[in-house]
Amino acid sequence: MLKRHWLIASLVVVAIAVFAAFQFKGADKPQYFTVKVDRGDIREVVEATGTINAVTTVQVGSQVSGTISRLFADFNSKVKKGQLIAQIEPSLFEGTLLQAKADLANARANLLTAKANLEKAQATAVQTKADYARTVDLTKEGVMSPQQLDLAKANADTATAGVSAAQAQVTQAAAQVLQKEAAVTVAQTNLNYTTIHAPIDGTVIARNVDVGQTVAASLQAPTLFTIAQDLTKMQVYASTDESDVGMIRTGQIVSFKVDAYPKDTFTGRVSQVRMNATTVQNVVTYNTVIDFDNPDTKLFPGMTAYITIPVASAKSVLRVPNGALRYKPDMKPEDIRALYQKYGLTSGEQVRATGNGAANSGGAAGRQARAQGAQGGGSDTGQPRAPRMDVSVVWKLRPDKTLEPVKIRTGITDHTVTEVAQVLNGQVNEGDQLVTGAISQTSSASSARPPGAASPATPRGR
Repeated sequence: MLKRHWLIASLVVVAIAVFAAFQFKGADKPQYFTVKVDRGDIREVVEATGTINAVTTVQVGSQVSGTISRLFADFNSKVKKGQLIAQIEPSLFEGTLLQAKADLANARANLLTAKANLEKAQATAVQTKADYARTVDLTKEGVMSPQQLDLAKANADTATAGVSAAQAQVTQAAAQVLQKEAAVTVAQTNLNYTTIHAPIDGTVIARNVDVGQTVAASLQAPTLFTIAQDLTKMQVYASTDESDVGMIRTGQIVSFKVDAYPKDTFTGRVSQVRMNATTVQNVVTYNTVIDFDNPDTKLFPGMTAYITIPVASAKSVLRVPNGALRYKPDMKPEDIRALYQKYGLTSGEQVRATGNGAANSGGAAGRQARAQGAQGGGSDTGQPRAPRMDVSVVWKLRPDKTLEPVKIRTGITDHTVTEVAQVLNGQVNEGDQLVTGAISQTSSASSARPPGAASPATPRGR
């Protein structure tokens, strides 16, 4: 019985070994994941996010400090230009104005006094000049002495000097009047600033103060209200990557969505691509301004917009999955070279065999290039199409489960599929199976599936 048990155990071990040997021998060939080549439409777009803003937004501030005594506008209030919207407590400014007016009245009184003194000095000067003239005549006749003549001359000169001094006092008093008038104007202006008026017609989208709050305008004008001029015509400020900005043109039609209305798609038009660059962590972006109509005022300022800008399109073109453009067989270099030579691809033609810029989601050159469809397709009229020079090698799975390299020139891409603009070597037809990834049981992953190849039937691009 013991020998029989050992014999059965030995036969089981041998059977397992033979089975494992055959199993591993059959698993030497990798399992390929493929996607069929199809024909259809491709739209290449630039995607970005932006913020919705009113075309004209004015921040209403205060040029004087004080306490808010009354508010005449609130959030969402419709206001007209010149309408009273807030009042700052005016008591201190009214007192300053009264004091300035009193100083002005005093300065004007001083001016009248100076003018009277001038007239008095002028009369005195006339009298002393007459006395001096009579003294000169009497001195010549010997009636008066030379000493009296000198005294009369000194009095006349003193009176003349007094006239000049009185004239200077009048000028000074007049200047004081002008100074006090300026002080009255400043005090009146500050008093007027306590009344806040709307500078434009529009809608109050922000109110930053409450009644009783003190505003201080010592360093900069505090913002009391933010008024949007017209919410029926608005703009989106979109941050576009520097690699995409070369494909955007003024006048292009843009579609965008917002979180508030996920089922609605809104349209606008590119009005400007601003040259002012913004750099954040070495990422350079440019603001693209998109105008759109908002007749129902459904969209509010500050909403986030998810923008799609179509830059090229092609209809009924041959399409290959982007995973096939990125795939490279896990073979030895000499085996790959042998396959290239077998199917007419020389080593010098192995251009971007591991994938091209059109398939890579971050490739700036791939996203900027365009191609005219050469496989029974073409571009929509009105969409700019520049020649693309991206060349790649895809691997076609033949019926006998062998691989065939095919060299193609790629066209536009939507980052999931790419247009076949031209077949340079080999053949790619609708329905052909292109390899997007492979896996072998003899190792954990001799050639892993590319990112996005979720299953053999549905690989994805990005």
